[in-house]
Amino acid sequence: MGKTVESKYRNAFFRCRPKHERCDEFSIRHPKMQMSQRAKIFAPYAALRGFEEVIEEKRQFYVQRRELNEEEQQRLNRTLTRLQELTPNRRTARENHVIAAVTFFVPCADEQHEAYGRRGTYETVCGMVWWVDPLLTKSLSIKDRTIDFADIAEITIQAAPD
Repeated sequence: MGKTVESKYRNAFFRCRPKHERCDEFSIRHPKMQMSQRAKIFAPYAALRGFEEVIEEKRQFYVQRRELNEEEQQRLNRTLTRLQELTPNRRTARENHVIAAVTFFVPCADEQHEAYGRRGTYETVCGMVWWVDPLLTKSLSIKDRTIDFADIAEITIQAAPD
């Protein structure tokens, strides 16, 4: 039995590629595929959707939150007071059109990462300041973000009325 199987496959192995006439039955049923269609068969695809993004998040470099010294804290408080004077409400903020750049700490939000709850990254948002609330929320609104005072590392006023 082993010999007949080997000889059967040996014959198939040594056969040449079949040649078909242009209008024979096989060619009619199985037309030749266009090169553009054929390329799609071998195109790469992502078997695990989102896998690359998760891997990239794991590669993100997280740092410890930096504590501000006394001088930096005073400078930040002066800048926040100036911003509060320029933007007491949305109407005044729109009239004064105060543009600032705020650098702030964003803690790691990935629960599976080793930095979760301990480290984070610093981001900078540049845009129009809408309001500063030192009493209730202790935060400021810039562009479309609300940032807590405790997370702010630096504020630079780029454009303000004199």
